[in-house]
Amino acid sequence: METEFELVIGSDIAQIPAFSDRLEEAMLANGFSSDEILDTQLAVEEAITNVIVHGYGRQGEPIMISCRISTDRAEVQIADSAPRFDPLSVPEPDVGEGIEQRDVGGLGVYLIRQVMDEVSYRYEDGENILILLKKRRDE
Repeated sequence: METEFELVIGSDIAQIPAFSDRLEEAMLANGFSSDEILDTQLAVEEAITNVIVHGYGRQGEPIMISCRISTDRAEVQIADSAPRFDPLSVPEPDVGEGIEQRDVGGLGVYLIRQVMDEVSYRYEDGENILILLKKRRDE
């Protein structure tokens, strides 16, 4: 059973949980494990938060989220019209450094890369488009 849905939220962090709940329902219905769901929710929440805080920097701007979830994969596309930014161009942080030597922040994109199976980015028609893919593992 494939589930597809789209949602437009405003650039307000308070709107993320409603989307996250819908994502969880769709992934559960397609047999994903709780770990796979949590990983995907974490990546999506981090990506949307980055758009809100670093891309728009203000509330009220639209973020378009499209989901296509089947029994073997969950794909989430996040599109925004904030200034062009390729998150995959961010270099990997040195996670071997002690916490005292590390700058605050900067781990979000790294985290997204770690928990998702595939992450891609493109800039098209004035929009940043980030695609996150999680493959379902057979238990």
